[in-house]
This record gives sequence, structure tokens and C-alpha cells, in this order.
Amino acid sequence: MSSGDTKFKLSEFWNEFKKEKSGIVGLVILLLCLLVVIFEPLILPWKEANSKWRDINYWQDNPASAPPEWTNVFSKQKAPVTQRITKGKREEVELEGGAKMVTYTLDYNYTADKAPLDVIFHISGTGDIPLTVSIERPDGLQVELFQRFEQGLSNQDIRISVDNDGREAAFAFIKQYESELALEDYSSTSLRTGDILFSIAQTGMAKEFKPLKGTYKLIAQAMILDPANMDISDPYVVVTGSVSGILGTDDSKRDLASGLIAGMKWALMIGFLTSIVSVLIGVLYGIISAYFGGKVDSVMMFIYQIVNSIPVLPVLIVISAIFKPNIYTLILVMIIFFWTGSVMTVRSMALQIKEETYIEAAKALGATNRRIIFRHMVPLLIPYSFASMALSVPSAIVYESSVSLLGLGDATIVTWGQILHDAMQGAAVLKGLWWWVIPPGLAIAAMGMTFAFIGFSMDKILHPKLQTR
Repeated sequence: MSSGDTKFKLSEFWNEFKKEKSGIVGLVILLLCLLVVIFEPLILPWKEANSKWRDINYWQDNPASAPPEWTNVFSKQKAPVTQRITKGKREEVELEGGAKMVTYTLDYNYTADKAPLDVIFHISGTGDIPLTVSIERPDGLQVELFQRFEQGLSNQDIRISVDNDGREAAFAFIKQYESELALEDYSSTSLRTGDILFSIAQTGMAKEFKPLKGTYKLIAQAMILDPANMDISDPYVVVTGSVSGILGTDDSKRDLASGLIAGMKWALMIGFLTSIVSVLIGVLYGIISAYFGGKVDSVMMFIYQIVNSIPVLPVLIVISAIFKPNIYTLILVMIIFFWTGSVMTVRSMALQIKEETYIEAAKALGATNRRIIFRHMVPLLIPYSFASMALSVPSAIVYESSVSLLGLGDATIVTWGQILHDAMQGAAVLKGLWWWVIPPGLAIAAMGMTFAFIGFSMDKILHPKLQTR
């Protein structure tokens, strides 16, 4: 077939495909998914989500089981949004003996009706650093939250949690406005630090939180005695709010939007690789069985019936339970069983094609069986294989998700099935954490629907043409 004929047939196919609205919808969704995979490094909210999905320390600044940010739209009392503040101002004051006082100031604009769950200050230090962290409120009051002398640092991260490290300072602050009688039922551990620091300073603030909105200044100050060997740098603040991210967080504080984006490439890879290899094997198997016929056909059909009668999911579960779960092992097992899906249809088509006059002419001219199969029969059945591939992708994705849901998936990668498994383990449904269950479930359904739309449209276009031969 010349390049001109190929171009004409592709153009003809595209003109027919454009008439199928469901196919166009599926194709648009697929292209969007491919763009997400291509630009994943740019759009992934948490850049190391793939490698550190199960690293607790990586997610420690996030709130646990927090709903998405956009749920604030439906709430009368606005919850604080989790945000990362990196822009700060550095000031240096020269002291006697070559020492200097370094001060970093970062601003946080507080507009919510509830107090943040925590405010976490990070800064990198080198050498021996006497560090003081304080907060300046919009009313001009300044609370010194924390003092620490860090020793032997080598550009290491210093993490300071206001909720934990600033409890005593916050309790001392509230004592200025509340009597001992009013505080007798409270202690530094029973009052949330955020409720004190972000409340209007007045009598009764222990019982009722009234937000003091405005700009809060988070100040870190360090005395650098030896500037050649000591310094602080790269400060940033994480305000841990009650809502977080586009899709919220799970009970391990992981960002679910990052998990869904990171899992998309694995869903596509599992679907494409399994369907392409298994369908090509099935197409070739059906053609060979029909072409040779006789005993070859009987033996091949007997093998087909045995493999086709074995339930795939129990086999996947057993293999995953016995061997160390690996995504490529799961793909291989699915290929071993999925190839039967297209065999019978291809075989019936091949039985008709092999009786065509040009096949008889090729045999009479001395063409080998291999040439007849691959040159005259396979090209005619390739269009059907495309439709079959598209239709088999959803099955591969659902099977992998089912195995992962049972806790037998590959724990070294992030898949939608594993997110659902973690949700099941964390009793997300019972706790009402719908954002942990619905998005990955919808992602699996949408991916399956996408390929189903494309497959049905291709089958509708190509199958009648194959039947007319």
C-alpha cells in the first residue's frame, strides 16, 4: 500500500469518525489526559509526589483529612486555606566584633473566620544558631513564640511548629487578658495555640473565638557570631488550614490532587500496554488458527477455550499474594489472559478472507504461508484490532484497580486503585471523607468511558467495512 493510499484511507476514516459524537468526546478526553501526563512535572502540586507518596515526613505540614479549598464557597464560616509563604524580607544589622543580627519577616494575610490549625516555620541553618521566632499581630502586639539554640548545623532545615513549640508562649499571652478563675478549666495543652494567636485580645477569648483579621508578621531572628561559618537562609512558612488543595487531603496528609495526577500515567500505561500486546497476540492467533485449519485449528481452539475459561481476577489476586506485587507482573498476567478477547471474531473473519480468490492466487504463485498471513490477511484485520484495543483498555485499568483495592498492588507507585484502597483502610466512607473516594472512582470511570466511546465509534465505522469483503 502506497503512502498516498494510506493517507486517503486515514482521511476517509477521520471523516467518518467525526460524525460519531461520542467518539469525538472520548478523543478529546484522551488528548487532555495525555497533555496532563506530558506536563505532569509542571502541573503537579507536590513535585515529589511520585517518589515520596508514602514518605510521612514529606507531607507532615499538611492538615489531615482536610476537604478541598473550594468547599469554602458553600460554608457560611470561611475556613483558613492551607498555603505556603515563601516571599520574605531579610534585614541585617552589624554588631560589634564582626557579628550581625539577621532578621527574616514573612507576611500572612489572615481573612478566614476560623483559626489556622498550625503555622509551621522552616529555615535552613549552618553552624551554631541562636534562633528566636515571634509573631506580630495586626493590633501591634508581638508574641515571642520560641527560642532555641541550634548547634552543628550543615545547611539543615529547622522546623518550628507554632501549635507545639509556641503553646507556653500563647498561654502566657492569654493570661494577660483572662483571670485565673476563667482559665482554671484550661491549660497550655487544652487550648489551641492558633485560637489564641488569631483571636481578638479581650476578656472571654478563652471561651469564644473571635478572629482578628489582617496581616500577621512572622519574624525569625538569629545572631550570627561568625558570618564566615554561620548563617540562616531560605525561610518559608506553611499555614496549615482547615481546607487544602483542589481535592483535599487524606488521613496521612497526602495531597489527593497530586495522587490523581501522578496515577494518570500508570492508568494509561496499564491500559495501552495490556491492550496493544494482548490484542495483537489475539489477532495473530485467530488468523493462524483459521488459515491452517484442521488439527492446528482444533488444538489452538482447545488451548483458547482453556485459557478463556480461567477467571482472571482470582489468578491476579493469587499471584499478587504469592509474589511481591509489581506493576509489570500484573500487566504480564493480564496479557496472558486478555489475548483471548479478540480471537473468535478474528478467526471468523479470517475464515472468510482465506477463501478469497487473491489468497488462492498467491498460493498458486508460490507465496509462503508467512507472506500470505502477514502481507494479505493481517493488513485487512488491523483496523478491527484498533477498535478491539480501545475496548479492552477499560478492562485492564479496572482489573489493576481491583487488585490494588485489595491491597495487592505495586506499593512503589501511585495508582488510583491504591488511593481507593487507602480510603477503604482509613474508613473514609464512614468518616464522611467523600473527597477521598469520589475523585479516584470518577477518574477510573471516566478513563473507562473514554476508551469505550472511542472503541464503539471505531467498531461502528470499521466493522461493516470488514464484513463487506
